[in-house]
Amino acid sequence: MTESASESAPASSEPSRQRCGLIAIVGRPNVGKSTLLNALVGQKISITSRKAQTTRHRITGIRTLPDGQGGGTQFVFVDTPGFQTRHTAALNKSLNKTVMGALDGVDLVLFVVEAGKFSLADAKVLALMPKGAPVILVANKLDAVHRRAEVAHWLRDMQERHAFAEYVPMSAKNPQEVARLLDICAPYLPEQPWWHDADDLTDRSEKFLAGEIVREKLFRLTGDELPYTSTVVVEKFDEEKSRQYGRLVRIAATIVVERDSHKAMIIGESGQRLKRIGTEARLELEKLLGCKVFIELWVKVRSGWADDEARVRSFGYE
Repeated sequence: MTESASESAPASSEPSRQRCGLIAIVGRPNVGKSTLLNALVGQKISITSRKAQTTRHRITGIRTLPDGQGGGTQFVFVDTPGFQTRHTAALNKSLNKTVMGALDGVDLVLFVVEAGKFSLADAKVLALMPKGAPVILVANKLDAVHRRAEVAHWLRDMQERHAFAEYVPMSAKNPQEVARLLDICAPYLPEQPWWHDADDLTDRSEKFLAGEIVREKLFRLTGDELPYTSTVVVEKFDEEKSRQYGRLVRIAATIVVERDSHKAMIIGESGQRLKRIGTEARLELEKLLGCKVFIELWVKVRSGWADDEARVRSFGYE
C-alpha cells in the first residue's frame, strides 16, 4: 500500500525572509531632507528649521516593518547635512566630509530636490552619487507646485541628467506618499538579518538628541538674525530616579556664538528669549524622552570657532 503525497510530504515551514539595508538621504540645503527622514521613521529624530545647515551630523533613523511571520523590512536611513558649495570654513569642510562618508557603502540613495527645480547646487550634489548604488530621485515639496503639468516636463529633463532607478514626486508631509516611498525602497535592500531591534528609532544617544533639540529652538526663535555658525554643546546629561516624577533628567548646555552681539541677541531683553528657548526645548524633550526634564542654558562667545579645525572637532563635529 502506497501513501499519498499529501500524507507523506511535510508541510512547508520556510521562515519569512528579512530585508535590511542602508539608505542615504542627500541633497543641497533646505530641500526637506530632515523632514523626510522624520516622516520615514515615523517620529521626529532630526531637527528642522528654515535656516540653512540645520542638520550638521550624520543622523541615523530606523524604521522596521515586520510582516508578522518573523520577516519584513528594516530601513536604516542616514540623514546628512546639505552639501556646501559656497563656504570653505572648517565647519563646512566637516559637514561635506560627513556627506561623503554617508555615501560610502550604502545600498540605496535618495537624492532629494524640490519638485520642478534644479539648481547648480543640486547638480554639484548629483555629481557625488556613488556608481555602485541605485539612486532614487525624490521630488519633494510637490504640494508647493501650483501647475502639476510642469512637473512631467521637468521629470523628462531629469531623466537626461542621471540614470535614476526611480522617480518619486511627493510631499514629505503626506503620510500616504511617505508609505509609497517605503514600498518603493524595500526591494532595493538585500535579504539579510535586521541590524537593530524592531522598536529602535535611531542609534544616536539621548544626550546627542538633547543638544539637537536646543539648537533647533535656538534657530527657530532667532530666525535669520543669528548666523548658522552658532552651535550647542551639552555639558551635562544626568539621569536620576525621582519619587515624584519616576525618571528625571538634568541637562546643562552651552550655546556657543562668535560675537558679543550674537550673545545679547540670544539672551534677549531681561533674558526672555533664552528663557523661551529653554522652555520650548524642555517641553519637546519631555515628550521625546518620556520623563521630567530640567534644563539650564548658558551662552558663551568663542570668536572664529567655525574656522578652527581643532575647536570644530572639540564641539563634536567629524
